[in-house]
Amino acid sequence: MKLTIIGCSGSFPGPDSPASCYLLEAEGFRMLLDFGNGALGALQRHIGLYDVDAICLSHLHADHCLDICPYHVVRTYSPEGPFPRVPVYAPAGAPHRLAAAYGMSDEPGLETAFDFVRLAPGVFEVGPFEVTAAPVNHPVETYGFRVSYGGRSVAYSGDTGESAELVKLASGADVFLCEASFLDEPDLPVDLHLTGRQAAEHAARAGVGTLVLTHLVPWYDPGRILDDASRGGFGGRVELARSGATYDLGE
Repeated sequence: MKLTIIGCSGSFPGPDSPASCYLLEAEGFRMLLDFGNGALGALQRHIGLYDVDAICLSHLHADHCLDICPYHVVRTYSPEGPFPRVPVYAPAGAPHRLAAAYGMSDEPGLETAFDFVRLAPGVFEVGPFEVTAAPVNHPVETYGFRVSYGGRSVAYSGDTGESAELVKLASGADVFLCEASFLDEPDLPVDLHLTGRQAAEHAARAGVGTLVLTHLVPWYDPGRILDDASRGGFGGRVELARSGATYDLGE
């Protein structure tokens, strides 16, 4: 299984990265976790324009899903088509919300390119991957994901505040993509985002291999986020997410 970070910028694209998007590959199958604004352009550096086989959306905030709209153009109007519909596993209301973002008011909407499947907590198969979805703490319906293949696993927090469910989801994961949106300061809002320290605390409780701090908001110094994580009690490898970084988790 191979993991590529397409986008890791939090809340909006930054100068060096699109918003949230992560590519997982195994047995020639290519799945995206989130598809935030700006991700479609960077994705083409790593796979062909038409090579996405499935998409999982953690939630429906724009920085995690908005590039579904331009990808609808790719799949619907390209002279290379027609293409099979791509399954999109997403929270309730995704077809309507994303069609509205595109500017559609009538059926069939984005279903010409995508086959939407409503997410629920639990385990399901996507191509060669076993995917576990678990609810996390954010103001809208939001899921974290665990993707397993060949005895290896990647956990992804989505957007969340502190979450016991996230610790269970990430337990023993080889790579933990955990959001770290806030600086570690007093009086932060609850059930919204994590700090670097809180991300490291979750990683320590989950016993993960490598912690990758992601959803890095451009107005904060990422060095501060990394420094905050050093106070979270996690003894494993910690690094900042970087657009274009790859992780080979073996066959």
